[in-house]
Amino acid sequence: MSERGDRRPVPFRGGGFAPVPRRLLPWIVFFVLIAAWQAASSAGLLPPLFMPSPAAVIDALYGLWRDGTLAQNLGASLGRIIPGWIIGTAAGLAAGLAMGIFSAARAAGLPIVSALFPIPKIALLPLLILWFGIGEPSKVATIALGVFFPTVISAYSACDSVPRNLIRMGQSFGLPATDIVAKIVLPGAMPGILAGFRISASVALLLLVAAEMIGAQYGIGAFVLTAGNLMQTDQLLAGVVVLSILGLLISWGLGTLERSVLRWR
Repeated sequence: MSERGDRRPVPFRGGGFAPVPRRLLPWIVFFVLIAAWQAASSAGLLPPLFMPSPAAVIDALYGLWRDGTLAQNLGASLGRIIPGWIIGTAAGLAAGLAMGIFSAARAAGLPIVSALFPIPKIALLPLLILWFGIGEPSKVATIALGVFFPTVISAYSACDSVPRNLIRMGQSFGLPATDIVAKIVLPGAMPGILAGFRISASVALLLLVAAEMIGAQYGIGAFVLTAGNLMQTDQLLAGVVVLSILGLLISWGLGTLERSVLRWR
């Protein structure tokens, strides 16, 4: 056989570890775990007091929805996490972008952020209560403070990771500094900034629950704490399910924002 006939096509091996969508697999895993949980509960392997069955959790969730308890507590939690995340994100973006663009802001702000970031923000809640009172402002301030620092770090790091060659190219073509920031720095930093949003949203949810457990009458965190104290584990897990759904909705919203902003990728 000729040399040309012995040739074989070489398979393409340059996928670059691109993620392959598996839309059914997460649902299959989820339903298998729920079915195993329900089977173990029905067989008596899981005591109802310590681990209620999924059916019991769904019944508790339906009862909370029907009598308005779920809407009352969920509304209180949303009234805290939304303004807290917005305030912390806006302030963190302003400080982080300033530190990433201006050397003076970086020199002044980086030591302060590095010193204050490791402090657990929930430990500052008593001090914030002294400043803002026992009402909603102290809880919103706790969430905003917790969101501020990861947003600053992500925005600063994202700006700092923009390739310098692109910036030098814009300067060599005589672009004004404002155009370099708007057309080179911000688009290049946007993936890192949006990734920071996911982290800050998780931090906001954790601080929300902690703040409500410490000093709130209504809210998902306060409801979970009360249910745990009364040993109502079905309602406790119903509150945990609500928190999980809230986290999934936040992740979905940020993913939609990311796909919309980063279309150029």
